[in-house]
Amino acid sequence: MQLKSSPAAKPRHFIDLSDLDAATLRRIVDMAHAMKAAGKRPPPDLIPKDIADQVLIMIFEKPSTRTRVSFDVAMRQLGGQTIVLNDKDTQLGRGEPVSDTAKVLSRYGDAMMLRVNAHATLTELAAHATIPVINGLSELSHPCQIVADLMTFEEARGPIKGAVVAWAGDGNNVAASWIHAATRLNFTLRLACPPQLNPERAVLDWAKNAGGRIELTDDADAAISGADCVVTDTWVSMGQEDASKRKQLLGPYAVDDRLMAKAKKDAIFMHCLPAYRGHEVSASVIDGPQSVVWDEAENRLHAQKAILAWCLGVG
Repeated sequence: MQLKSSPAAKPRHFIDLSDLDAATLRRIVDMAHAMKAAGKRPPPDLIPKDIADQVLIMIFEKPSTRTRVSFDVAMRQLGGQTIVLNDKDTQLGRGEPVSDTAKVLSRYGDAMMLRVNAHATLTELAAHATIPVINGLSELSHPCQIVADLMTFEEARGPIKGAVVAWAGDGNNVAASWIHAATRLNFTLRLACPPQLNPERAVLDWAKNAGGRIELTDDADAAISGADCVVTDTWVSMGQEDASKRKQLLGPYAVDDRLMAKAKKDAIFMHCLPAYRGHEVSASVIDGPQSVVWDEAENRLHAQKAILAWCLGVG
């Protein structure tokens, strides 16, 4: 009996949108649209080869609703299988070297998706794994979410190329992935953040060097004025202890009816959820006619199918 051997080709990791060229990101978003149009039975040309024999290993160092369920259902709808673990189920939580974990899991599964505390865990896994590694969320980025957001925008407003997207709030991991996407797919991203919570300088510098149309301000009204889409996120994420200070800083960036009215009349509102009404967004906006958050949440499923298919060799 032979042990599972390493594939000849380098695995297709999905760590950051900045790692992908524009054509590849465009292909993945188009695949997500096709997955949704096909329903629970993905198009035959988008189903990875031998998928019935393939296993997705998922590890969660952080709690999850949408990421966990959408990836689990996505792999099943493609025809594959899943294993779900948390950090207490693995030796990662007990100090085993990440490189050792990567080598072992590569012998068992066909892809791994992780929601991690440290982005470095993902990059080290990818450096040593011989199967695709997918970033389900880290403190630096959330690329899977943005694939869903891009397809949601295009469902509501048409092609995103040339559009104006406005972000109001913390320049966090989701904002970073929006910066990557705007730079790759040639749309304008305006970020309104308190200076203390601006996006990481490295991300902004990358976008500038890559020709991205990224505008940074501390004025939410200016950022949202005339925008096609308004996006925000929760003010306090898991593991952040400065909740009261953050809420004070972010108060002027709450998306309410007055702020939403600065955008185009047919602008849409997006939020990756979970949302806290009365904090980063008013109930009248998130539950109002311009909100597409439930389509956005559903589209996580279709985006995950596209990401998995691409990682497993489709396209």
